[in-house]
Amino acid sequence: MENTLGLVMTGGGARGAYQAGILKRIGEIKRVQTHGNPFPIIGGSSAGAINGAALAGGSNDFASATKVLAQAWSDLRPSDIFHSDVLSQARNSLTWILDLSFGGVLGGGHAHSLLDATPLRHFLNEHLQCERIHDNIKRGHLYALAISATNYTSGKSYLFIQGLKGHPMWNRSRRVTVATKITVDHVCASAAIPLIFQPVRLKTPQGTAFFGDGCVRLQQPLSPIIRLGADKVFAIGVRCDNLEHQAEPVDQGDPSLAQVMGVLFNVMFLDHLATDIEHLERLNQLLRHGQVSQSGIEGCEKIRPLASLLITPSVDLSQLAEQHQRDMPYLIQYFVNSLGRDAASCADLMSYLLFTSAYTSALTEIGYNDASQRIDEIESFLYSSNDGVNESPRASAVGTGKPGQAGSLAKRASNSVRSRG
Repeated sequence: MENTLGLVMTGGGARGAYQAGILKRIGEIKRVQTHGNPFPIIGGSSAGAINGAALAGGSNDFASATKVLAQAWSDLRPSDIFHSDVLSQARNSLTWILDLSFGGVLGGGHAHSLLDATPLRHFLNEHLQCERIHDNIKRGHLYALAISATNYTSGKSYLFIQGLKGHPMWNRSRRVTVATKITVDHVCASAAIPLIFQPVRLKTPQGTAFFGDGCVRLQQPLSPIIRLGADKVFAIGVRCDNLEHQAEPVDQGDPSLAQVMGVLFNVMFLDHLATDIEHLERLNQLLRHGQVSQSGIEGCEKIRPLASLLITPSVDLSQLAEQHQRDMPYLIQYFVNSLGRDAASCADLMSYLLFTSAYTSALTEIGYNDASQRIDEIESFLYSSNDGVNESPRASAVGTGKPGQAGSLAKRASNSVRSRG
């Protein structure tokens, strides 16, 4: 039976260029060029939401969409994302100074972000084709696009879904799903890095609220596409796996604010995907050894193995960012460096903000080369069945449904409850 493949892309600011490089190489696979979009279900948050929306809007010509996306990242300039001129930075700095120094007397709350990301909306309007998502779904090029964002008013994680009629909907105590037409505003909200970019106002069934980065509360990034009916999961991370096996760095004194922010961003953008993959692999091992029953519980689907493949950078993107810091506008360099002792202490933070063509084109190339090194494995994963999944080193456990085409997906999902939260 045909498998339904889901694509997962989480955040990472400028690191999203790495995802674009991976996708470009996938778009060059002959079977992809012949059969079209291999990912009927696409889930994205933060920078992954930008890439996901680009693929969804261009899913009728997947190969071309990946080339255009990679080129857009490679040509990126800081001014495409945020205002970096003297006047804008001076105005923003003055607002922060007044709030922090005299807010208790004059009334604060006027500072909303460290940078003004207004240009990002214009950039996305030029490069995304969100208005084509509906037609692509109708014509069968796509089943669903899911974009996550964090509601700053309620603190809940929202999942905005545009998909074929009858696609699954679910809610949890701190998670809300909303069926809607996805627009550039939804993408901007998902990509609004906390403290760095200003929140974005969105309309919801409960009213209007301000939203920020989708990675803040998305602790299980695989969950949305699994619940939407994916049988296999292809995930693109933006953390170098080799770093996990390195020795702990020697204590060099009190951490700077830049270091603390870098660690917080790493936790928010990088850790959840790897942790979710590891958790699902562990469930798969337990299933394989009969330590977990596959019978499930009444009203829910049975648990079964689900294949997954995770692609991550072969190099440390923070170290690469350290080499390119001087490419940033001087005022942004000055601002970031004021939060740290040296370039090394600012490297993690800068790796998320370095929207320069030199850095993003390097990331795109790294992603392209990493995918090329594993292209046979990737192609086999995209077009193989789940037979023998228990032997796979990248296998995960979910509920049992095996939906195929979009129509059967909707039919099965309406009577199913997925085992992921």
